[in-house]
Amino acid sequence: MRLGYRRKPVSHRLATLIFTFAATAHAAPPMDTPQPQADDPYLWLEDVEAPRALAWVKERDAESMRELEARPGFEQLRARLTAIYNSKERIPMPAKRGKWVYNFWQDEAHPRGIWRRATLEEYRKAQPAWETVLDVGRLSADEGVNWVWKGADCLFPDYRRCLLHLSRGGADAVEVREFDAVEKRFLEEGFLSPESKQDVAWRDADTIYIGRDFGPGSMTSSGYPRVVKEWKRGTPLADAKTVFEGEAADVGVSAWSVFEPGHVYEGLHRSITFYESEEYLRRGASFVRLDTPRDAKVGVAHGFLFVQLRTAWKPAQHEFKAGSLIATELEGFLDGRRHFEAIFEPSERVALQGFGTTRHGLLLNILDHVNGRAMFVTRSGSRWVSREIPVPNATATQAWAFDEDTSDDYWLAVTGFVQPTTLYLGKPDGAREAFKSLPAFFDAKGLSVGQFEATSKDGTRIPYFVVMRADAKRDGKTPAILYGYGGFEVPMTPSYSATIGAGWLEWGGAYVLANLRGGGEFGPEWHEAARREGHQRSFDDFIAVAEDLVARGVTSPRHLGIMGGSNGGLLVGATFVQRPDLFRAVVCQVPLLDMKRYSKLLAGASWIGEYGDPDVAADWAFISKYSPYQNVRRDAKYPRVLFTTTTRDDRVHPGHARKMVAKMKAQGHDVLYFEDVEGGHGAGSTPAQQAYMWTLTYTFLRNELK
Repeated sequence: MRLGYRRKPVSHRLATLIFTFAATAHAAPPMDTPQPQADDPYLWLEDVEAPRALAWVKERDAESMRELEARPGFEQLRARLTAIYNSKERIPMPAKRGKWVYNFWQDEAHPRGIWRRATLEEYRKAQPAWETVLDVGRLSADEGVNWVWKGADCLFPDYRRCLLHLSRGGADAVEVREFDAVEKRFLEEGFLSPESKQDVAWRDADTIYIGRDFGPGSMTSSGYPRVVKEWKRGTPLADAKTVFEGEAADVGVSAWSVFEPGHVYEGLHRSITFYESEEYLRRGASFVRLDTPRDAKVGVAHGFLFVQLRTAWKPAQHEFKAGSLIATELEGFLDGRRHFEAIFEPSERVALQGFGTTRHGLLLNILDHVNGRAMFVTRSGSRWVSREIPVPNATATQAWAFDEDTSDDYWLAVTGFVQPTTLYLGKPDGAREAFKSLPAFFDAKGLSVGQFEATSKDGTRIPYFVVMRADAKRDGKTPAILYGYGGFEVPMTPSYSATIGAGWLEWGGAYVLANLRGGGEFGPEWHEAARREGHQRSFDDFIAVAEDLVARGVTSPRHLGIMGGSNGGLLVGATFVQRPDLFRAVVCQVPLLDMKRYSKLLAGASWIGEYGDPDVAADWAFISKYSPYQNVRRDAKYPRVLFTTTTRDDRVHPGHARKMVAKMKAQGHDVLYFEDVEGGHGAGSTPAQQAYMWTLTYTFLRNELK
C-alpha cells in the first residue's frame, strides 16, 4: 500500500494469534508494597549472552523440555503441527511487482525460506512453477549465519534493484544488501549497510535515504535511528550526507518515498513519542514540515494529503471527529488552504483500521463490532465516492492493492475462526475471483462461534468471541483459554489458525478472544481509555470477561487458562498476580514484566507514551500498582505459569521473563520457562522451531486444564 508515511516502531502481538478464556468473581488480594529496584538480586539475568545467564537459561529449558516432552501425546502433536507449518497447501501470500507475483516461503525443504516469484498466470494454478530468486537457507549455509528474511524494498518501475533486509536469528536489527532480481545476485558495487536497527528508502537508482547506527549519538534512547542521511552509490557510508536529525529523546526518525507513474513524493517521519510525530515533505533541496496534528497518521498519494485522526481536529470551519479519515489537495494545503473533506467518519463501534492506495483509488479496512468490512473509494469530480466491498459476516478481512502501478484491482483475504482463509482477486465493481484457499487443517464440525459482552468494573461493555463445541454442556468443566492483548491500538480479530484448531479445539478445548480497551477494535478512543494511568482498565476488562465466562457456565477457574504475548504478556502477568484465584494456568510469551526497568531495556523507551515513565514519580505511582515483577508475592497461591521468550528478541528484553521466573522460583512457586535461541520477538524462525514451541505450549495447557 503505497502511502507516504512510516509506521512507528510498535510492540506487536505474536505473529500466530491465539485465543483464550478466564473466570470467577472474588475480591482481589492485596499486593505487596513494591520493593526498591536496588534490592533486585536478578539484574545479572539482563546480560543476555553472559555465560552465567545462558547457563541458567539452559538449565531452565532442560527442566521444561524434560517435563513436557514426557507428557502423553507430545510427539504426536509435534508431528501434527510440524506438518501444518510445512504444508505446501498454505496460501502463498502475493506481492505483485511488475510482471511478477513474489512470495516468501518456508517448508521442510526450505526451513530458512526462499524468496520466489511466478507470473500471474502461473500463480493462478493450484501448483505454480515458482522461480527461486534467493535461497535464504543456502545463503545461511554459505556464510555460516542463521539468516532470517525480513523483507525486500524494490525500486519502481522495473523492480530490478532491491534492498534486502536480513536478520541474524530473527532480531529486529538487520543487515541491508542491494540485490539484482534479474541476475539473482548481490551487487558487489551495490549498497551494503551492516547490522543495525535501520530504515532505508530509495530516492532514485543511485541514491537511498538511510537511518541507522552511525556511531555515538546517532541512535535515540529507544534504540532507533536519530539521524537520516542521503547515501550516493559508489561512496562510503561514512560520507553519506545528513539530511535530518531528531532528538535523543525521540522514538526515531525515518525517510520514505512514494513512487507513482509520473511523480515521486519524498518525506521524513519524526516519531517524537509513540503516538506523536512530525511529517516533512521534500520540496526541492529542503524538507517542509506539514501542519497536521502530531497524533495523526499522514499519507500522500494521487496529489492528495490524507490524514487519519486520533483526536478531533478543526483545520478550518468544520471539526472532524477522532477516528476520521480526511483529505485535501496537497498543493493547496502547501499553499495554506485548509479545505478538507471526510472520506470516512466513525460511528459507534465502527472504526477504520487502515487504508492504502490503488492506481486511482483507496482501499479502506474497517471493523464493525469487531467484524471486518472493506470499502473502495474513488474521486468522482469534486467528491469522494465510497463503494462497499461485500464480505461474509463474522470474519476478519484485509484488502490491499493488486498492482498500484497499473490497476484498481485488489487482493482480499477473508478468514474466520472456523472458516479457512480464502484469497480473492477483486475488482472495483465488486466482482471477485477466488484465487487461493486454505484446506481444512482441523476438524471444525460441531464447533460454534459466538460473540458476547462482559461488563467491566466501570460499566463498560467488553465484547469477546467464544469458539467451542456447540454441544458442550455449560457446566463449567470445559477447558478454556482466554487470549488478550489490550494495548498499542492493536485489534484482536477472528482468524483461522490451524495451530489452535489442531492443538486445542479438536482436543475439546474452548478459545476466547477478548476485545479489551487499549486495543484498536473501536478506534483511538477505545485505545486511549487504557493508556498510561488508564492501563489497569485492560486488566479489569480481562478479568470481567473471565468472570462472565464463569457466570455463563462455559468454564470455571479449575479449567481456565490465559495466554498473551508482548504487551499481552504484561496483560496475563498482571492479571494472574492480581487475581490468582481466577485461573489454573498461564502462558506468558515474550512479555514485559519489570515495569520499573522496561524503559531502560532495548526498545522500551519508545513505549513511554503507552505506559508512562517509571522514572517520573507520578507515573510510577500508577505503574507500580500493576507491575508484575514488583508485585509477585511469596505468600500467594498462583496458577502454574509457562514463560517463553527468545534470546534474539531485541525488542522486548528476555530479561523480563528470566527475572520473573528466577524471582518466582525463589519464592517457591511452580513455574516453567523456555527460551529459544532464535526467533526475535516471536516464536522461532523456522517451521520446526515454531511447531516445537507451540507443542510445548499446548501440551502444558492440556495437562493443566484437563
